[in-house]
Amino acid sequence: MNSISASVSTRELRADLASVMGRAGFGHERIAVTRNGKVAAVVIGTEDLELLERLENAADLAAYNAGKAADDGSRISLADLRSEE
Repeated sequence: MNSISASVSTRELRADLASVMGRAGFGHERIAVTRNGKVAAVVIGTEDLELLERLENAADLAAYNAGKAADDGSRISLADLRSEE
């Protein structure tokens, strides 16, 4: 998590939520929220979330295309699958 720019505890987050949201949303910071000294969540802006979703969609599409390319067309019926159990 090298891209985390700051860290706040859950207590600090409750006390300063508006500031943390502003820093993430407008300052493009990625702010770790810690609980008992361990990172429990990260507050990010909408631009980071949209980028993450685009990356996930691209990875899903690549996996689909790889699976489709590897498909040899053979199929097994449900009855045959059940009989293998």
